[in-house]
Formats: sequence, structure tokens, C-alpha cells
Amino acid sequence: MHDIAALEERGIPAVFVASTEFVEAAAAQARALGLDPAGVFVPHPIQDRTDDELRALADAAVDAVVAAVSGG
Repeated sequence: MHDIAALEERGIPAVFVASTEFVEAAAAQARALGLDPAGVFVPHPIQDRTDDELRALADAAVDAVVAAVSGG
């Protein structure tokens, strides 16, 4: 969240990507920092995925990431 805040303060659009395990934690940290960041959540877990599964997650999320970072 600190990186998102720093980028936004510089006028650079930013979006975070996290797994669904961190929905509540992301919301709590955003509130604590006074932020309303753009974010995209992907299915959890991440660490046990194969390269092909990770590519599929990225492919499934890319439109949401582009929309979030472009304000669309």
C-alpha cells in the first residue's frame, strides 16, 4: 500500500494485485493509510501454482488490472 500511495502522490496511476486471502488485510491497511487504492484480487493460493496456472491467472486478471490503472 505504501508503494501505491507513493506512486499516486507522484501522479502515476497504480493498482495492486493480491490473492483473495488478503481482501480484508488490504482493506484494513488502506483504511489505516487513508487510501482508496485500485486493486485486483486473484484466486488464492499463488505459491503452489504451476507456471501455466500462473499465466492463466494473469491472463484472467489483465483486463481488470488495465481497467483499474486507467480508471476505467
